Amino acid sequence: MTKFKSSSVWESISHAIHGLKLALHSQRNFVIEVIFSFFFFFLAFLLKFSITDICIVIIMITIVLICELLNSAIEFTLDAVYKNNYSKLVEMAKDMSAGMVLLVAIISVFVGIILYGSYVVKLLFH
Repeated sequence: MTKFKSSSVWESISHAIHGLKLALHSQRNFVIEVIFSFFFFFLAFLLKFSITDICIVIIMITIVLICELLNSAIEFTLDAVYKNNYSKLVEMAKDMSAGMVLLVAIISVFVGIILYGSYVVKLLFH
């Protein structure tokens, strides 16, 4: 067994849960996204989304949260490796990583407008 290898599946799960707790305690944007995720997930049930549409909501929420975690991991890794002595390449990598989150958030908003908008229109006009 190597220094960084978990001894069991349960230990791996424990590390993963610890990572999620770290994100919830240290990453403001992640917390905001989790709050919005719960809100829109429950709103989907209140609007009686189809199973397919609920799955789309879950997938979009998951993609946003994964990208936010990946962005944080990239930023922490670059900070650790370069000890906050940033080069132009580090700045570019961090900006591109943040751009990934922004892009997926914008796409999620468009998907949300299409999905939720159609249910709200049905609710108001039928």
